Amino acid sequence: MSGLERLKVVGPPVGAAALALVLLTGWTAFGGAGRSRPVEAGPGWVLLPTAGAASATAAFFTVRNPGDIPDELTGASWEFGGHIIPKRHLHQGAAGSWEPVAALPVPGRGELVMSPEDADLMIPAPPPLRAGQWVEFTLTFRHSPQLRLRAQVLAPADRPR
Repeated sequence: MSGLERLKVVGPPVGAAALALVLLTGWTAFGGAGRSRPVEAGPGWVLLPTAGAASATAAFFTVRNPGDIPDELTGASWEFGGHIIPKRHLHQGAAGSWEPVAALPVPGRGELVMSPEDADLMIPAPPPLRAGQWVEFTLTFRHSPQLRLRAQVLAPADRPR
């Protein structure tokens, strides 16, 4: 086989590989591959403590991660100060309990959907709250910048299902 014939056979695959390399390099350079993107969230809600209930409540948010890299919700604060504890519910048959966690995962290209049945932000000693009231929160993440969000206080009968 002559040199020209070899070039005709080898040329297209080498050209395709070079084009793919150029495209992948550009995609990576402009943030398309494996780069984290900041998480996003909208308004949340806080469960209004009921009379006779323990002096604690919880806040709930849906956090979306549009990036490929997983992130974690590592903490939270609110306008009233005090300690807020990320926690996860443990289900054991019909019963269950909860445990504090260091972080709540926000999967890449996924969501952390907080609910009374799964994960939430426990507020051990809230001040008096009233249904319909809006309160300010700051959520802290391992990789993303902090998010300042609002949450509406809802009576148990009014909470999202």
